[in-house]
Amino acid sequence: MTETATFANGCFWCTEALFQQLKGVTSVIPGYTGGKRKNPTYEQVSTGVSGHAEAIQITFDPTIISYETLLDVFWHTHNPTTLNKQGFDVGTQYRSAIFYHDEKQKEIAEKSLQAIKKEGVYADPIVTEITQFDVFYPAENYHKDYYKKHPDAPYCTIVIKPKLEKFWKRYKHLI
Repeated sequence: MTETATFANGCFWCTEALFQQLKGVTSVIPGYTGGKRKNPTYEQVSTGVSGHAEAIQITFDPTIISYETLLDVFWHTHNPTTLNKQGFDVGTQYRSAIFYHDEKQKEIAEKSLQAIKKEGVYADPIVTEITQFDVFYPAENYHKDYYKKHPDAPYCTIVIKPKLEKFWKRYKHLI
């Protein structure tokens, strides 16, 4: 039996590349969620008019990796203190958000938020939204497995690869 987690934490090329590597994650789909426009395109999302965030939808086996562990990776692989911004990516489509699928996920997400605050990792206030999941629109095919297909592209070498290197150090036991 698998479960689903949906996170927005910056560019979905980056987050897909990270979460794909975790044992127990069976799929990571880049897409759009959290807005009002039905069937948005990348162009509509990237201008901010759709209200959607770039997000990933993760299918995972909870007997191998827990939702709590996925949240730990979420908190430690982006900056949850910058409103509508991750690195050079700016706009509401890059906001930090956890889209919970049921009350159990909501409770776990809220506890993880309190734990990360208590941990004191971030000096600035955390602005991550914890919002009920509504609908997810998979991104266009050219976004899927972007890092795997284009590891030498400038964005991949400048942004994604350094993120992966930090991820590998911290989470090698989960890969």
